[in-house]
Amino acid sequence: MARLALLAVLAIVLVMAAPAAEAITCGQVTGYIASCMPYAEGKAAAPTGQCCTGIKTLNSVARSTPDRQATCNCLKNAAKQIKGLNGGNVAGLPGKCGVSIPYVISASTDCTRVK
Repeated sequence: MARLALLAVLAIVLVMAAPAAEAITCGQVTGYIASCMPYAEGKAAAPTGQCCTGIKTLNSVARSTPDRQATCNCLKNAAKQIKGLNGGNVAGLPGKCGVSIPYVISASTDCTRVK
């Protein structure tokens, strides 16, 4: 459960553009970023290919503003439960995976401002 929290923080960064047909769930968000935990906890030198695939997929499925805000909130709640997260690694994940987002992934991100 704690690892899922970190993943939630990472997902905040990935939440971007166009409308989606269904609302994204916290279970989906954490599933996309679960493989990023070793890097987020500072236990790996770089994110894995599977991690980056999850981040890119999450970014592409969280298309609407409500989905991006829901993703943000899921990540923030998960991050609050995970001890030992490396904030720099978490914030840098999108860039490491070639995903550009207009905000920093952080437990202090105001999800209502995510568009």
